[in-house]
Amino acid sequence: MVKRDNAGDLVGLLTVKDQDLAASWITEVSGSLGGRISRAEVERELRELYEALVDALRQGASDVHAESMSEVRALLTELSRNRARQNFSPSETAISVFALKRVLEPSLEGGSAEAVRAYLQLARLLDGLGLFTIETYTQTRDELITAQAEQLLELSTPVVRLWDGVIAVPLVGTLDSARTQVVMEKLLQALVDTGSEQAIIDITGVPAVDTQVAQHLLKTIVAARLMGAECTVSGISPQIAQTIVALGIEFDDIVTKASLADALKLALRRSGVDLVAHQGVQR
Repeated sequence: MVKRDNAGDLVGLLTVKDQDLAASWITEVSGSLGGRISRAEVERELRELYEALVDALRQGASDVHAESMSEVRALLTELSRNRARQNFSPSETAISVFALKRVLEPSLEGGSAEAVRAYLQLARLLDGLGLFTIETYTQTRDELITAQAEQLLELSTPVVRLWDGVIAVPLVGTLDSARTQVVMEKLLQALVDTGSEQAIIDITGVPAVDTQVAQHLLKTIVAARLMGAECTVSGISPQIAQTIVALGIEFDDIVTKASLADALKLALRRSGVDLVAHQGVQR
């Protein structure tokens, strides 16, 4: 906390020409954002922040984490999260705080020693607020990236209903532990939702399988069996077959087929569907 007389200097620094300072701050920040946010929106954000900062300083706050700075932190959190969602950079986000230091600099020309000390103290506080803004921005970006990765994982692991009682999971791309866990969850849920008794895991589009992924696939098949469904693995390439043999992974009595078509034929026969080949009729 700052002494009351110092707090008065800080408040005075911001309120002597508060309307001019706020307007200059808004102009500075608006220009740095390249018109991607309307000036009206920037003005709303910064005027609320300006008023909250002055109020906190009146209460003697000089620390970012002071209780009297709670409103300032809340407004900066909202601003940082909005900038992260709008794909602004960390620098473009932090400028919303640091620009206030620049617009205060002209007021120091010919100023007293007390005014300079007040500016330096306020600059340190704004530095702390800028770092808080960047930290919040980074956290929000990490959350967004994680959420997008989860959504892509869901989209890249579809469960397809091929026939009554027959579902398939066509996998494309690299398999890792996280993705194979999603495969298990989605496959088991689809078995419940559709009442299917036949499931096909097609790995035609999978370039490689390691020990951990193979073990996850085996667990998925065992879990499906516990739910009364039979699983068939299709599309095992020569490279993957060699890897499985080299790793000593035992597929035991798990049925494998070279192609999805072969696996579907087997699943249909298991379901009691008679397959009849029809020759074309010549006209």
